[in-house]
Amino acid sequence: MSLVVSAGGHSFCLQAGKGFSISKPKGYKFGPRAALVEATPRVNGSPSSTSIQVLATDRAEELKAEARALARAADASVYSPQLLAKKYGSRPVKAVKRTLEILVALGTFALKLFLDQKNGTLDQNKRKRAAELRTIFTRLGPTFIKLGQGLSTRPDLCPPEYLEELAQLQDALPTFPDADAFSCIETELGMPLESIFSSISPTPIAAASLGQVYKARLKYSGQTVAVKVQRPGIEEAIGLDFYLIRGLGFFINKYVDIITTDAVALIDEFASRVYQELNYVQEGQNARKFKMLYADKEDILVPDIFWNYTSGKVLTMEWVDGVKLNEQAAIERQGLKLLDLVTTGIQCSLRQLLEYGYFHADPHPGNLLATPEGKLAFLDFGMMSETPEEARFAIIGHVVHMVNRDYEAMARDYYALDFLSTDVDVSPIVPALRDFFDDALSYTVSELNFKTLVDGLGSVLYQYPFNVPPYYALILRSLTVLEGLALYADPNFKVLAASYPYFAKRLLTDPNPYLRDALIELLFKDERFRWNRLENLLVQGSKDRDFSAKDALQPVLKLLLGPDGEELRTLVIKEAVRVTEAFTLCTFVDTYNSVPSFMRSLIFNGNGALAMSSAELQSMMELRDQVFRIWGLLRSSENFDPALLQPILQILQQPEARSLGGRVVGGITQRLAARLLQQVLRMPMAPTSSLSALDTR
Repeated sequence: MSLVVSAGGHSFCLQAGKGFSISKPKGYKFGPRAALVEATPRVNGSPSSTSIQVLATDRAEELKAEARALARAADASVYSPQLLAKKYGSRPVKAVKRTLEILVALGTFALKLFLDQKNGTLDQNKRKRAAELRTIFTRLGPTFIKLGQGLSTRPDLCPPEYLEELAQLQDALPTFPDADAFSCIETELGMPLESIFSSISPTPIAAASLGQVYKARLKYSGQTVAVKVQRPGIEEAIGLDFYLIRGLGFFINKYVDIITTDAVALIDEFASRVYQELNYVQEGQNARKFKMLYADKEDILVPDIFWNYTSGKVLTMEWVDGVKLNEQAAIERQGLKLLDLVTTGIQCSLRQLLEYGYFHADPHPGNLLATPEGKLAFLDFGMMSETPEEARFAIIGHVVHMVNRDYEAMARDYYALDFLSTDVDVSPIVPALRDFFDDALSYTVSELNFKTLVDGLGSVLYQYPFNVPPYYALILRSLTVLEGLALYADPNFKVLAASYPYFAKRLLTDPNPYLRDALIELLFKDERFRWNRLENLLVQGSKDRDFSAKDALQPVLKLLLGPDGEELRTLVIKEAVRVTEAFTLCTFVDTYNSVPSFMRSLIFNGNGALAMSSAELQSMMELRDQVFRIWGLLRSSENFDPALLQPILQILQQPEARSLGGRVVGGITQRLAARLLQQVLRMPMAPTSSLSALDTR
């Protein structure tokens, strides 16, 4: 007998008679518990009305289960600097003791490094010191474990020995007693362990900074799940650390002039994110939102949440089989390529940062898995952040201005990015940007290392009254982590090059007025159209799997024929005249060159065909060939169909378009008439500036 069970908004099939092996702590008794829903009939392969009703019922039940989970997490802690100051300000002995513990641990390590360098044994002791640093971070607790996790993804900052040791901080930390974990599950969910799971691993399969994870099987459905249980006493540990670090932030703001960013604000932002990680119901909601926004792509996997078995300190989610992204050999044994997975991660991150603005702010290798099917699985949704809408478009515009070397516009972007208040004069910043980027852009943008760009720009920011907003710091962390992962596989990997297709696609297809203006700014310079830029954008944009030739053709056309498009129309008319002239004259040249030599002299009386320099004709031929290539790129788009041009033809039938066409024809007529007049008035013995000089036959 086959039955369908409903869980987390999804349906799973159970076969009667299937049993489970049970692994349990001593003293636990398992009893029967099941929640089965009969399979619903289908009509012609599609869900029947009954099926739709069941799905709606399942969704309603899921929302109720989520509401119950929220109620269980009603007492979850929230970061409050005032409460921490009140709590630990009255306990100076504990604060001083913790401060000394941190200073002694890190100071002793720094002293060992100094002695190694002095004795010439720095390289010899790298592995030993790396293991000691991992031990120190582990002993100092969750706050420093988070720091170590960040360093473990930065091969540009840490030697390989340190990377390998610190990588163990991602999911190989000391565990806490299993009895405490199982007791926490029962207390949080309000039911015996045996009524929830038919089996659960007797020991954790992974231990992270804030909790540890068990592999279990749900009793009511038989589905394999991951159960994350929070470490006991975690709030006390991180609360004291953030109280001390916040005090350090006040010291930096007051006495360290080189750091212009509000250190306290950054610390508060990070602390609030960590406290959100302590609320597992919030993490479940983050996962649900992330899945809704980004799991529409077939190469992205986000696990489901089981709300009936989730609370503030217990999170039950779908089990995902996979390999961590920093285990390149294991990934390749599955027939997968690490760089393909990292590129998928970068493309997804760009969508997170610049499309919806909701992004995963903690993508270390322990939170990113390569599945056997080649999907990139995201885990651990405790630390999320958002990019403001205005900043999303400003970031893309900033890239355009960087490519154009428009440093005045780059400086003005910092208003929209919330780096500067609007009363700050940006004119002194422009020379500093020019000095840095003129040197950095001596390479192509795609050859720039992301960290080099960030570090160089950071040195500029420190000189002026910039205030880096917290969301931007998390964006940098997210992208530098992904670039760091890629550097494991390819030391020459450039995250900006991998980002190009997305930026190009957005510029070509996004109807947002800000991005349309940025595209026009990129394509036009000194009232001339830069066909090479359009060709490059199409080449790069077509590498993005979501690129559509239809979308690339329409937004600018609508602006061109709209009430606000007069300035653009003037530019387009000039360029249309130039292109049409190039096609006309190049066709004439091709015809001329196809005529036998003796007939040319009879037709043109020994003179060249038209009065035009060789360089000018060569330029026109290159323009014609470039336009042909661009048309070829549009036609080669995967979803290109001539029928896609129908809406454009409809637009061109509008009165504004007919007027535009008339102006183009008038311009062409004037240009060709002027050239004909030049030819008529030209002296008989013209120099080699005639078209015959380009005869290639």
